This record gives sequence, C-alpha cells and structure tokens, in this order.
Amino acid sequence: IVCQKELCTFRDSLANFESLNATILGISMDSPFANKAFKEQNSLSFQLLSDIGGEVSGKYGGVHQDFAGVRGLTVSKRAVFIVNKDGKISYTWVSDDPRVEPDYTEISNHLKKI
Repeated sequence: IVCQKELCTFRDSLANFESLNATILGISMDSPFANKAFKEQNSLSFQLLSDIGGEVSGKYGGVHQDFAGVRGLTVSKRAVFIVNKDGKISYTWVSDDPRVEPDYTEISNHLKKI
C-alpha cells in the first residue's frame, strides 16, 4: 500500500508526462500476479513490471534489506529514474524512507529540460 499513492499520482498525472514525451514504467519486487492485481485494482494504464528477485532494483540502489527490522524481508525502495533519449539515466531519486514521496514537480521540470 505504501507505493499506492505514488503510483496513483503518476496515473493521475499521466497526460502531463505523456505531453513531455515520457513513458511511465513501474517496477516492484512483487510477483507478476500481485502486480497484475495491484494494477487492476488501481486502474493503472502503464506497465507495472516485476523484479521478483530484486536483480534490477539492486543494481540501482533500490532495495531495502531486512525491511522494518524483519530479517530476510527484502522490498523495493521508492525510486524514480529518468532515462533520456540516449538511453542514459539523467535523473535519479531514491528514498531510504518509504514514507517520503518523490517531488513530482521536480520530475516534471526535469523532463521539460531534456
């Protein structure tokens, strides 16, 4: 549920991001089945990908190990990456605090510049 507000904010702002030629992709360490249910329950129209083993998330510093003090519980961190037209990451935001959301205005402003 922590990510629900963030992903729904991107859903509600999708037209704005699309007008900036951006494509939204969500990724989590949940199973494809859980992501499918989450996507349907929240009417997400963008792809929600599964990184069930955390391989991709781990490469970009996006994994909480032993989350909330629970040994062995590994979950995705809140993170935003913007990949420019050259395929390079031009913006990175990763939060160690799952209660903190990204600055959506900052993301939009960055997209306007690239």
